Amino acid sequence: MAKYLLLKHYRGGPKQHANAEAPMEDWTPEEITAHIQFMGDMIEDLKERGEFVDAQALAPQGEFVRYDGDGRPPVTDGPFAETKDLIAGWMVIDVESKERAYEAAAYLSSAPGKDGLPLHEWLEVRPFLTEPPVVE
Repeated sequence: MAKYLLLKHYRGGPKQHANAEAPMEDWTPEEITAHIQFMGDMIEDLKERGEFVDAQALAPQGEFVRYDGDGRPPVTDGPFAETKDLIAGWMVIDVESKERAYEAAAYLSSAPGKDGLPLHEWLEVRPFLTEPPVVE
């Protein structure tokens, strides 16, 4: 088994499918409910398969913080909603193969959006680092 992170972006990836272009604030309450129900159903399916680890949604608001020596760390605005790589949330799965991770990501991409149509959104699939790289 190997762990994979499925990253959902508010926008980003290769050219977006037309169904993924409508922002969620333009969806009806019923469309949002259907989308959230789909996500919950997928999580239940992954749990039954023994593949679910964690999933979280993220708000678009936040700040950037870094270490800048002693004292108060600098904080600045961000992330910025107009950037392509604003992360909407993630799901961690533990699956037998990369192909299974791709299959799960493709299914997650089919979540319904505006007008109940599949979003066809791009998802970033990243394996967990199992060993630190060796530097010689």
